[in-house]
Amino acid sequence: MKKASANDSARVITVNRKARHDYHLHDRYEAGIALQGTEVKSIRAGRLNLADSYARIRDGEVFLVDAHIGPYEQGSRENHEPKRQRKLLLHRREIRKIESRIRSAGMTVVPTKAYFSNGKVKLEIAIASGKQAYDKRDAIEREEARRAIRSHL
Repeated sequence: MKKASANDSARVITVNRKARHDYHLHDRYEAGIALQGTEVKSIRAGRLNLADSYARIRDGEVFLVDAHIGPYEQGSRENHEPKRQRKLLLHRREIRKIESRIRSAGMTVVPTKAYFSNGKVKLEIAIASGKQAYDKRDAIEREEARRAIRSHL
């Protein structure tokens, strides 16, 4: 049995906490992401922000929209554009499955987590439906109750 080395394990880059607060998350998928060289270096420096980003399906391909990857400090004039659309790499059957799910009203695709897996940047995306204000209040109350119980133990 092979031991898991430091390279094999997934190292989390960022988590989109806003997605968990604003949406009910359903099916999750792991997607690769097509990046330029300076984008990878910038992500390794921790300059990735997934808040307010989402995925859009166009012509049978999935694109990440509004994700911000800060410019690479040591980059030249060939540095990347921070908010450009980036192609997500998924299997065709996964794309069809996602597309059929989001056709129903109120469903969207949001990134929930970015991490390194075997040296490659991976993105966890989830099919999500929007939460109403009362759903958010219920979730906050449950979390506060959990914290209160933990603090008394």
